Amino acid sequence: MRIHRLTLGPLDTNCWIVDDGAGGPALVIDPAGEPGAILGALDGARVAAVVLTHGHFDHIGAAHEVCETTGAPLVVHGADAEGLTSPVGTGGAMFGFDVTAPAADRVLVDGDTIEAGSVALEVLHTPGHTPGSICLFGGGHLLSGDTLFAGSIGRTDFPGGDMPAMRRSIARLASLPDDTRVHPGHGPETTIGRERRVNPFFPRA
Repeated sequence: MRIHRLTLGPLDTNCWIVDDGAGGPALVIDPAGEPGAILGALDGARVAAVVLTHGHFDHIGAAHEVCETTGAPLVVHGADAEGLTSPVGTGGAMFGFDVTAPAADRVLVDGDTIEAGSVALEVLHTPGHTPGSICLFGGGHLLSGDTLFAGSIGRTDFPGGDMPAMRRSIARLASLPDDTRVHPGHGPETTIGRERRVNPFFPRA
């Protein structure tokens, strides 16, 4: 599995392009903004799906353009799907951003699989930052959205945030193997083992 990062948009959000490294279709995860940069990085590759780890405005800014240009379906957890088409629902209105996404083509639930060529990622529902936050796990990698960051976790003080739910989600991620590489929605990459050692929000034995 090959994973390429683009840091885009007004909040330096990580957009991830994932493929099998063998010419198969790609996944675009969190098309944060700057659609030209995303489409250029795809270099003509077919896109199997555009996946949102959650519905916040800083993760969806290029969704309209990328979906329209590539013909790829937009997929998101059901708990965040309803808010995508409204700047209030995406949280953008709070900060003066009139950002929306298309209506979801596929609504995800925990345990679903998202495939692109030989890549298969399991959907882990990890509410806390938003009700529909997800992580994607497979091939020794975790695309963690705004659930887990290097040394920290996503905020829970926005509408829909829930700290008890976040703690349960982090406990679930803490059960993954230490060598799992974590690709978050903001900031640098990390591993589950490193977070077990340094992240104050990880459960302690």
